[in-house]
Amino acid sequence: MAEGATGAAAASKPPAAQPSATQDEQHGTRNKVARSILDHGPSTAAELALRLGLTQAAVRRHLDALVAEGVVEARAKRVYGSRGRGRPAKVFALTDCGRDAFDQAYDQLAADALRWIARTAGGGEVGEAAVAAFARARVEAQAEKYHAALESVPPEDKAQALARALSADGYAATARAAPAQAGEQLCQHHCPVAHTAEQFPQLCEAETEVFSRLLGTHVQRLATIAHGDGVCTTFIPRTHAPPKSAAKPPAARAPARPPKTTNSNASNATEANEAGRNPA
Repeated sequence: MAEGATGAAAASKPPAAQPSATQDEQHGTRNKVARSILDHGPSTAAELALRLGLTQAAVRRHLDALVAEGVVEARAKRVYGSRGRGRPAKVFALTDCGRDAFDQAYDQLAADALRWIARTAGGGEVGEAAVAAFARARVEAQAEKYHAALESVPPEDKAQALARALSADGYAATARAAPAQAGEQLCQHHCPVAHTAEQFPQLCEAETEVFSRLLGTHVQRLATIAHGDGVCTTFIPRTHAPPKSAAKPPAARAPARPPKTTNSNASNATEANEAGRNPA
């Protein structure tokens, strides 16, 4: 009887756990959450839920799992301008580990190659100049394609056109109005060479120079993923100047000078005095 009981117990014991369709689906959804953060930058649970068509509760469960895996981290949302009452919303951004899960497998190879270039050129300032020359040559090759995309676009739409061209190259870029409507912000939510750019800032500098030339105005890099920010942000000032006729008001007319009466009166007085004199 004991033997039968043992057999029954063995028969009732569930088999070793196997990956279920539900687990695969959850893993796929989790990857979609991470990819959405990569494409759109640091996001709140509400924003992710809206983009992915999920409930906020479901998104939070996936975010908790991603945080536990070290793929995502929570941080306070940046607020531009005056902040309302209460604590700022919490956003979730990819960690370096999370970015590594995407197409950054060749970062180490690229960094090694740039170090070799610097060393072969002689090191020091000469080596840094050689790396900068390489960075400019690399970005110039991309700029030819971007120039074709912006060539026939009006000035007010160039930032949007550049964002689309960058997105096609994997930078997940967007363009939007800057705070206080002083211009626009070009945001790159992904950088395929972020780890390399952390060691060699010449890559970011060369890219900024090309953006300035493509957009026809001076631009300012506000933040970079390579320096630990969630998004590479470039400020593009508004360049539409008022027409020259309206830029400078017409010169005001000088008030008419009053007639000079002092000399006239003095002359009259002199004449009167002379008239009363006896001739010599």
